[in-house]
Amino acid sequence: MRNILLILLFSILFSCAKEEAEVSIDGLTTGFKGELDWIKSFGGSGNESAQAIVKTNDGGYAIVGYTSSIDGDISTKTQEENDYWFMKFDENNNLQWNKTYGGSKDDIGQSLALTKDGGYILTGYSMSSDGDASNNEGFHDNWIIKLDAQGVLEWESSYGFSGHDHSYDILEASQGGYFFTGFLDITSARADGNTEKGNSLTSHGVGEFWGTKIDDEGSVQWRGYFGGTNNDRAHSAVQTSDGGFVMAGFTESEDYDISDTNGSYDFWVVKVDKFGNFVWEHSYGGEGIEVAYDIAKTSDNGFVIVGNTFSTDGDILLNNGESDMWMIKLDEEGNMIWEQTYGGSQFDLAQAVIQSKDGGFIITGNTKSDDKHSTANNGENDIWVVKTNAFGSLVWQESFGGSGLDFGFDLVENKDGSILIIGESSSTDFNSLTSKGKSDLILLRIK
Repeated sequence: MRNILLILLFSILFSCAKEEAEVSIDGLTTGFKGELDWIKSFGGSGNESAQAIVKTNDGGYAIVGYTSSIDGDISTKTQEENDYWFMKFDENNNLQWNKTYGGSKDDIGQSLALTKDGGYILTGYSMSSDGDASNNEGFHDNWIIKLDAQGVLEWESSYGFSGHDHSYDILEASQGGYFFTGFLDITSARADGNTEKGNSLTSHGVGEFWGTKIDDEGSVQWRGYFGGTNNDRAHSAVQTSDGGFVMAGFTESEDYDISDTNGSYDFWVVKVDKFGNFVWEHSYGGEGIEVAYDIAKTSDNGFVIVGNTFSTDGDILLNNGESDMWMIKLDEEGNMIWEQTYGGSQFDLAQAVIQSKDGGFIITGNTKSDDKHSTANNGENDIWVVKTNAFGSLVWQESFGGSGLDFGFDLVENKDGSILIIGESSSTDFNSLTSKGKSDLILLRIK
């Protein structure tokens, strides 16, 4: 009898949550539940982009991206090639300082983490072997730089081989040191990216998930790659409570490390233990293309993963048209609990997700739609912000942009519940902003 009552109670609570979410969805037509507080742009006459943002210990925040400019807001470089661009803001949203790091070739900053000593660890990929970069093995290498609290370069190191090797995400590990992930061009690295996997090693494809663990000074402790005969790339990673790491991205393969695929490209999630040993993998998707761009650990030790989907079958119950934002919720073993799509009839994509203070989720990315879930579009791609409840049901959404290409890449939630979103814009009519160049770094706050 007690079990029956518990089941009935859970059903009532779940129904109430569903009803509340449905009221919020209907409420989309009555207005946005947040307000644009302010928007700022930074850059020069070239191209700028913001890729990642973190809150800092002093109540401010830091941003990493890249810039090709030598004018405007950029005063620390003299060559019109991409360099890592790092910006530090105080708690009142004032830019305190900004610095660039790189050499004479292409250097693209992708992610950063706050370190326990109050400094920063940055990752991305670099073609340089001069300036701030001491070595390059060919094309792009994973490039890690360690900064102190004032942005002074403490050490840097590159990791790669003769092909294209990209790093997209980095975190400070609970056991000390750092873990970063991206992809390895295994056709160029051969067995060098990991210990030998067997006689069929060189049959692996041009892109592999690549995870690397380094110590506090940048020395490699272990690294490993995972994938199949086609293209596989990790875009984001989190650390688990047992000290392991979970990487999320996509796979085009259906062999070797990939056990069960659904279509041409799937979300692919791989867990390794704290020593880099393979633990489990799962793929999710349909017959179309799915690409995962971000993973966040949830309060129940599970995960949410976001990206986009073109599918109308398989794990996707509903597609609103063309490409939709897609979010999936997993338990700690990687089993899918639920999934949700967000979008309209055009191209919509998620780049980043966080769990909000109320237990729901906030997503940013971009939208071309002006119907269904995305109720407005200013032209081309707009920055899109989506808020959901804990079950993934849509609560509110809003788009920001001009007539050009505008992209949201990352976000953080402040203590007061406001949200900071970063990205890039090539619009010349984005609110009251004056365009500085080809594309500008964009920072906006909604409350």
